[in-house]
Amino acid sequence: MQLTPKTQLTPEPSPTLEKIILDVGGMKCAGCVSAVERQLTQYPGVKSACVNLATEVAVVESETGAVDPDTLAQRLTSAGFPTQPRQTRGKIAQETALDQKEARRRQEMGSSFQQLIIAGLLLVLSGIGHFGNMGGAILPILNNIWFHCGLATLAIIIPGRPIIVDGWRGWRRSSPNMNTLVGLGTLTAYTASLVALLFPQMGWECFFDEPVMMLSFILLGRTLEQQARGRASAAFRELLTLQPQLARLILNPDPEKIGLGTNIVEIPAEKVRVGEWLQVLPGDKIPVDGEVRFGQTTVNESMLTGEAVPVMKQPGNMVSAGTLNQSGAMAIVATRTGSDTTLAQIVSLVETAQTRKAPVQKLADTVAGYFTYGVLTASVLTFVFWFFWGTHIWNDVTVSGGMEMMNHSPLSHTEVIDGVSTYSPLLTSLKLAIAVMVVACPCALGLATPTAILVGTAMGAERGLLIKGGDVLETVHQLDTVVFDKTGTLTTGNPTVTDCLPMGEWKDEKPYSLLQLAAAVENGTYHPLAKAIQQAAQDQNLHIPEAVDFHTEPGLGVSAIVEGLSVILGNCAFLTQHGVTWSDAAEQMIPELAENGKTVVGVAVGGNLAGLIAVQDPLRTDAQATVKQLRDMGLRVMLLSGDRYEAAQAIAQPLGLDSADVIAGVLPSQKAALIQELQTQSAAKVAMVGDGINDAPALSQADVGIALYSGTDVAMETAEIVLMGDRLHDVVAAIQLSRCTFNKIRQNLFWAFAYNTIGIPLAAGVLLPSFGFILSPSGAAALMAFSSVSVVTNSILLRNWSSKIKDS
Repeated sequence: MQLTPKTQLTPEPSPTLEKIILDVGGMKCAGCVSAVERQLTQYPGVKSACVNLATEVAVVESETGAVDPDTLAQRLTSAGFPTQPRQTRGKIAQETALDQKEARRRQEMGSSFQQLIIAGLLLVLSGIGHFGNMGGAILPILNNIWFHCGLATLAIIIPGRPIIVDGWRGWRRSSPNMNTLVGLGTLTAYTASLVALLFPQMGWECFFDEPVMMLSFILLGRTLEQQARGRASAAFRELLTLQPQLARLILNPDPEKIGLGTNIVEIPAEKVRVGEWLQVLPGDKIPVDGEVRFGQTTVNESMLTGEAVPVMKQPGNMVSAGTLNQSGAMAIVATRTGSDTTLAQIVSLVETAQTRKAPVQKLADTVAGYFTYGVLTASVLTFVFWFFWGTHIWNDVTVSGGMEMMNHSPLSHTEVIDGVSTYSPLLTSLKLAIAVMVVACPCALGLATPTAILVGTAMGAERGLLIKGGDVLETVHQLDTVVFDKTGTLTTGNPTVTDCLPMGEWKDEKPYSLLQLAAAVENGTYHPLAKAIQQAAQDQNLHIPEAVDFHTEPGLGVSAIVEGLSVILGNCAFLTQHGVTWSDAAEQMIPELAENGKTVVGVAVGGNLAGLIAVQDPLRTDAQATVKQLRDMGLRVMLLSGDRYEAAQAIAQPLGLDSADVIAGVLPSQKAALIQELQTQSAAKVAMVGDGINDAPALSQADVGIALYSGTDVAMETAEIVLMGDRLHDVVAAIQLSRCTFNKIRQNLFWAFAYNTIGIPLAAGVLLPSFGFILSPSGAAALMAFSSVSVVTNSILLRNWSSKIKDS
């Protein structure tokens, strides 16, 4: 069938997407995270949602304009999770959100401390009374069962009320959480004890101490967890506070009077606009990204690069917002302000990274969605088993009132034998079911990944290592090959001209020398080699003629018209492509120069070879140590270069790289295909290290792109890891930090799963018939609290990583 014109229309472009950031409160565990994500993804127009328990942030991706952030926030608030949209642009809005979150955290901490103090006091009174003789000796009322009933009632009404209310709300909105389990267990224990007190003829034992101890341990664990989470997020809060508050605006810039400090007005840094002049005094934070126009000083850039040694700045140098001016006054012109500054981009990258989950977290997320229902089911099954079968199969099983150890007795109802009270089958089954509800910890599952990522990414930012998320951490852990670009990566990126060799008629006097023509053509491009040629001409004080009609082929060469002459600069392939014939002398010189590690640029005028220019870019001082450390870590290291094989081999030899690990003569457009070939044919997990300018396709193709920060946005956008410092050794540090962080994630997930896998059967009485041991509800609560605290604490131990990394 022939298609009609209408059916032949090109498909409509996919709609553009926008990100909405929400600050979400009220999340207690992984079950809450699952409930919030479900609420968000079910909203019309929402494409995806990622929720972070540790930072209490939700990132929603939707079609542009299809979702109203306020309406979305109201939906979550109505579901029991107080939410407000985050203003994504502007430092003031960002700081406001930070202040609000910090104020809410302090309020929650204060409330937790108050509840913990009350619960602790009730626990002490209950504990003293629990040891009969001791309580009676101090105050007889401490042995009174009605007094203990009052303590349990107070514990539920005052410190336990928020837990029970939140648990009930979660149950009502069909998303039960950790508080649902704890609240249900506490109320069940309290109700059973109250029934035993009011109807003593039933022969049940009262255990009012259990609700008091359960709530006390839960609140203690929650308070410790909140403190640990606060320490985990401290580094990110410190990063936010680096943003300057004030700027000194120069109203009428006058180069002769700038240093006098006249016509200066202090304004919020948020109000500075591009092109305005600012005065920066010693001790001031630089308010925006800018260019130094007056003065000379040293600037501490450690907050960006992790390097503590101050950097000299003078007119023409660039400075970044948030860095600290140390020694002298200067005037700068703003080049990037507000959310466009380097610091603002770093903050945005780090915050985004903390919401990107590692693939290994998917299993935990899947389990968390059904976890609470599974625990409730396990609790019911535990009760049914022990009540209908367990206490009849092992009819000598009874449980002592204090130590929860088996007491062999033929009785199945409550009596007192030698001062030990025993439980009826109903009460034994009930206590086991309560322990199962309380021991389960969905909170540990929810915190396992985000807390490690929170600490790891914030620590990386402190050192100038920007890692873009948990998925990157997991991929880095699987790497087996690291491919380095040569120019500007393994080398300094500051080449110099070593040889200028005119040939043929250009050996004689001409209106312009070979170097003048080359510098004129290189004015139309930006590349380290072009910079070297231009610098050589400036060093010789040569007049550079005007050039027009520039044409550049990335990685090959450049052409232009200089004073009516057609001039071409480039490698052998580029000149041959334009019909230039190479002389025998040139063909002999090129390998000799290349073997000495020099890059050879051919210069052709009017279609004839006019000469050769040799440029040498020295190795970085830390290149050898970096390559050695990577190889010691079990990684294959390769060199990728567009230069001749001889020049690439001259760089590879001092690095100890084999010829099989050197790939030369590769065009920028071919680098991505070569990375793909390594991935497919060798099944390698490849990291590409480049400068983030010409290497963007290869960085994107690699499993992990690592860019040495080049001052351009493409490095930020393309690579998964951005190294803000000008240190090649940071490649090693970034991989080590990624490995350490991912190991913490795996440790946390292992502990969270292992704890619940072991704790729930233990609470269900699996060891009771053989060893006479079970977990009491209060013991289960203590273990549950310890579980979430241990996960967060283990993540905080990442702070010790920095002391283990030594710069070469």
